[in-house]
Amino acid sequence: MMSSLNREDRVMDLEGMKNMGTVDRALRAIVGLVLISLVFVGPQTPWGWIGIIPLATAVISWCPAYSLLGMRTCK
Repeated sequence: MMSSLNREDRVMDLEGMKNMGTVDRALRAIVGLVLISLVFVGPQTPWGWIGIIPLATAVISWCPAYSLLGMRTCK
């Protein structure tokens, strides 16, 4: 089924969904990578896989908690 939105409109719509700024994204990516590294080094605990969540939110620039609270850290 074809959408009535063309490619440019869909890109613009996705841009409007972003609610995280650059600093927020960088911090989340670092925290996510550090947590994931705990699976392989240090205590080698499977709890490190929880780092996928901050890493994923950093990659897509969207945080569901920010949306629920009406927050935005991007300009």
